[in-house]
Amino acid sequence: MLDLSLLVQYGPALLRGFGVTILCWGAGCLIGMVLGFVLLLLRQIPVKPLRWVIRAYIEVIRGTPFLIQLFLLYSGGPSIGLRLEATAAGILGLGIYGSAYFAEIFRAGYQAVPKGQVEAALSLGMSYSSILRRVIVPAMLVSTIPAIVNMMAILTKETVVLSIITVPELMYEMQTMAAETFATFETIVGMALFYWLLVEVVSRLGRRLEARVTRFLTHASPQGDATKTATARA
Repeated sequence: MLDLSLLVQYGPALLRGFGVTILCWGAGCLIGMVLGFVLLLLRQIPVKPLRWVIRAYIEVIRGTPFLIQLFLLYSGGPSIGLRLEATAAGILGLGIYGSAYFAEIFRAGYQAVPKGQVEAALSLGMSYSSILRRVIVPAMLVSTIPAIVNMMAILTKETVVLSIITVPELMYEMQTMAAETFATFETIVGMALFYWLLVEVVSRLGRRLEARVTRFLTHASPQGDATKTATARA
């Protein structure tokens, strides 16, 4: 029978672990998105060796388990002078793992931007940085937000692996509770509830963000203004 008193008794420790989980997840997602966007920009440079290296990086990261990558970073890092605490290694590991997936999401969004919008911006004499900021990125957001939110939801569940390198996140605290009380069923139920709550919040916020971005870009899209202006001049 489910003993909810155990969850109350270990509540403070579980909430601390949940806080660490959110920290690792949030920081890891941020690092992953930044690295993924940088990889997208680097892939636009017409240098084949560079594109091959980026492609190889993405394939290796996506083709190997996150657990192995985490072990290599945390346990193998010191051999090349990279010494990180468990939490820092977990955050960086999540960021590196997510960057390969975010890079592909951004690539798909970049390729989905209509060429006519970019050509219209070029005809106005806009620089590439301005086109990227005012034309490409807004258009990318509309098409990639669902995939970005989905990837962020996936990364929430990948945080359970961080307990393997002693990151004091939710899974670690749950394992501690199970070891001290032998309450395996309560541990599984509690962990499922916490992660379901986090994924549900991320999904709902993602849907709201998607609706707001779509609505904003529909009424005040900079790339739409550029296209209209170029059409008017023509």
